[in-house]
Amino acid sequence: MNENASPSTPYRDRTWALLWADPMGRAGIFILLFILIISLFGPLIDKFNSREVAKTAEEILQPPTAQHWLGTDELGRDVFRATLAGSRISLAVGLLATAISILVGTIVGLIAGYYPGIWGNILMRLTDFFLVLPLLPLIIILAAIFGQSFLITILVIGLTSWPSTARIVRSQVLSLRERQFVERVRAMGATDFRILSVHILPNVLPLIFANTVLVIAGSILAEATLAFLGLGDPVRVSWGTMLHFAFVAGAAGRGAWWYLAPPGIGIVMVVLGFILTGHTLDGILNPRLRDY
Repeated sequence: MNENASPSTPYRDRTWALLWADPMGRAGIFILLFILIISLFGPLIDKFNSREVAKTAEEILQPPTAQHWLGTDELGRDVFRATLAGSRISLAVGLLATAISILVGTIVGLIAGYYPGIWGNILMRLTDFFLVLPLLPLIIILAAIFGQSFLITILVIGLTSWPSTARIVRSQVLSLRERQFVERVRAMGATDFRILSVHILPNVLPLIFANTVLVIAGSILAEATLAFLGLGDPVRVSWGTMLHFAFVAGAAGRGAWWYLAPPGIGIVMVVLGFILTGHTLDGILNPRLRDY
């Protein structure tokens, strides 16, 4: 990794060079670029119409043909088009839920790390409470209580996945608050808000960014799990809802692999891409893991 970027290289360019030089990071980038391209342009090129149903029984759960590249579902709709459309929803839920999770976790981590007294203890006990709770049953219960919709799914996942970010940010802030540059600006009369926002947060951002990529993978997997269990938005097609309706329709028992495989492979690929990229970035940006 050292030979691809020197210390004098600009930080962003250096990070990108190290990420690209790592085989795992490069593989993750290729996977994510492929998923991003098909999610952005696929539904525009080949639109999916959820109201288009089969007119004859022969069109239901039809194997792949020249007309339907990935066969049809239990209503005779094209699985290939549904897979392209579902990629958008899965990515949108993952990104938006992650934004909420990172925002909450960063705020909690900054406050708990900078004020390690009573406020820090209260926030960390709250964080520990969420960490020891079984996350999947909690998400399922909340989704069942508040309903099945696109917005509720995002909020439920985002508001239950922030504790890991909070602990990462807090540990770094505890170290930074004792540094000499923080003591100097505090002696010059800087307010706590300015110290946190101007001097501490920028130094924590690399770790937050690396953790964000990993949280996205978890959020997408959480959405797929909720949708598979029947707690996703039934109106919007995602990879998770496709798997749910495939099992409800008995696709597994009828040997309709073309209905199960595409959304399942899509979930595995996008999660794998984010995990490979995230772990590589963590090794590059986390000062405790760097070897250069």
